[in-house]
Amino acid sequence: MNWILLIIAGLFEVAFAACLGKAKEATGIQTTYWYIAFLICLGISMALLVKVTQELPIGTAYAVWTGIGAVGTVLMGIFVFKEPATFWRLFFIMTLIISIIGLKVVSN
Repeated sequence: MNWILLIIAGLFEVAFAACLGKAKEATGIQTTYWYIAFLICLGISMALLVKVTQELPIGTAYAVWTGIGAVGTVLMGIFVFKEPATFWRLFFIMTLIISIIGLKVVSN
């Protein structure tokens, strides 16, 4: 269950990064709404991270959380914000994914 919560926390990290990107593109009151969504996603992500670190090792949990956030944010940038999807970018994202899976495999 803690691993599922950790994945959800990582997805909320992606969501708060996406909110920042959308806030940058927005104008007027829409900007405020995106910043409010950012704070909500940030709070949920942090609360879940705190919860899972009570059972999982902090080093593993934090590395997986940031890894999910990094991979998800790069993919969000490519698909939503039209950032470039170069070979090397995708190659290093794959190494992050492999590392996250490796941490899960070697952790209890």
